[in-house]
Amino acid sequence: MCTYLTEKTPVTGSAKGADGWFALSHAVVYYDHPAHAPAEHTLNIDFSNLGKGPAARVAVELTTESAEALVAAIRTTLGARPL
Repeated sequence: MCTYLTEKTPVTGSAKGADGWFALSHAVVYYDHPAHAPAEHTLNIDFSNLGKGPAARVAVELTTESAEALVAAIRTTLGARPL
């Protein structure tokens, strides 16, 4: 089932691609068929710098369980940081 559920958000940070590190400008999160992961559907995250073209992109395909665990780990880590 293709859901076409897509969220795009500006981000500030860095990613390491085939040509080295580059600044990020956006993250796109969507639920769809993966290109490579061994699952029927995955949560996909594309981190990119739209101004640098398609080479400035890092893609991640996560199973639902892995995506949920990642969200929990992010919340735990951010919740424990010193303010």
